[in-house]
Amino acid sequence: MIRDAVETDRPALLALQSLLPEPAPDALGEAIDGPGEVLVATGGVRKTTSSSSAASQNASRSENANVSDLLDAGGDRDCRRPIGYVFAMPSDDRAYVAELVVAPDRRREGVASQLFTRLFDRLGERGVRLVTLAVSPDNDDAREFYEEWGFRTVDRDPEYYDGDPALLLARPL
Repeated sequence: MIRDAVETDRPALLALQSLLPEPAPDALGEAIDGPGEVLVATGGVRKTTSSSSAASQNASRSENANVSDLLDAGGDRDCRRPIGYVFAMPSDDRAYVAELVVAPDRRREGVASQLFTRLFDRLGERGVRLVTLAVSPDNDDAREFYEEWGFRTVDRDPEYYDGDPALLLARPL
């Protein structure tokens, strides 16, 4: 399920945000309270995976135990708990997707696509015509996902991430 973020989501969203190379808790907090769009994907029935995919997910789970602890309630999945979120900052006819995060053990289940679908619907209702974002050139999975969604590289910033490069992507809405 996709829904608007609420204040009580903050601890789980901050745990998810900690997976990013450059978390910005203040920006996320302001977006939850203010003008940004923060949409949350919540848990539910999981898609079955192959055994190799399950092994990969188990490795991700152990590497990110602190995130899983905040997202899981006593080992049972709470269908209201965030498993991912997207945070965008719209202005006039443009929007910048600042963050898109899905819990490692819930990736490749279509969560990010569901978040983008709802976000793009919302942005379209606001009159947004162009969506932009930045991604590390080394993040092949993210780049492939964004390309599947119609994003194209429009520029490269050699020092976007504290001295590390980023590809700047855009797509019409």
